[in-house]
Amino acid sequence: MSVVKINVLTVPAEMRETLEQRFASRAGSVEGSDGFEWFELLRPVEGSDRYLVYTRWASEEHYQAWADGPARAAHGGGSAPQGGEQPRPAATGAELWSFEVVQSAGPKSA
Repeated sequence: MSVVKINVLTVPAEMRETLEQRFASRAGSVEGSDGFEWFELLRPVEGSDRYLVYTRWASEEHYQAWADGPARAAHGGGSAPQGGEQPRPAATGAELWSFEVVQSAGPKSA
């Protein structure tokens, strides 16, 4: 059964562009992970400062393998860039939501 992980990031207005650029520069980094099914970065359009980072995985085990390995290194679990410090986070807060996919649908074929 697939699982969905939604990372809810609180991002001040002055850091939105930075957050989006950072995600754009990492494009392709998760797509090759075992069990990875989908990714979307969702920008708030009204009344919120929270971005949603949506990922879908074949199983909880696949997600955990990614989170404990490549994701940890990409989010500061590794060393700082050569000769420098880790960049300041764009988000001021984060919360992880977890779901199991019970039903899903796609467009009907014509």
